[in-house]
Amino acid sequence: MKKLLLHCCCAVCASSVIERLLAQGEYEITAYFSNSNIMPKSEYEKRRDALSEYIAKVCPNVLLIEDEYDNKRYLGKVLELVQEKEGGKRCAVCIYDRLERTALFAKENGFDIFTTTLSVSPHKNAELINSLGNEISRQIGVEFLPANFKKQNGFLRSTQLAKEHNIYRQNYCGCKFE
Repeated sequence: MKKLLLHCCCAVCASSVIERLLAQGEYEITAYFSNSNIMPKSEYEKRRDALSEYIAKVCPNVLLIEDEYDNKRYLGKVLELVQEKEGGKRCAVCIYDRLERTALFAKENGFDIFTTTLSVSPHKNAELINSLGNEISRQIGVEFLPANFKKQNGFLRSTQLAKEHNIYRQNYCGCKFE
């Protein structure tokens, strides 16, 4: 089995993705919570804690690793893009940042492959995510698993699992500029 590092944005998105990947039986999964984009920090903590509780309750064989929360570093990357709407240039920078951090951690810690739960969201462009993941894979030298986890009712399944397990569900992606 390949050692897969799965970037997780939240428990809701992670739920159906982890379920699908475990059912494939090809991967030893480690969840990686790398989300310095989430504001405020209290929201970041709610999402991290919800993911930790979900994994402990439903898939205890999945290890959860938390990256450092460095919102100042993230803001430095997107400061000139704060007026962009969700789905715009700021999202591409944000996704790149999180995937790059995931790939670097994967490379430094002996993972075979990495991917992200981001493509399960109907608000995220799977083609963009996969393009960025493949670019980072080439640069860093660790395999990327391209996916569109919203297909085959992936998003619907994540909402079902959220209700079934009473998972905390946020009402915005992460970065909040008002």
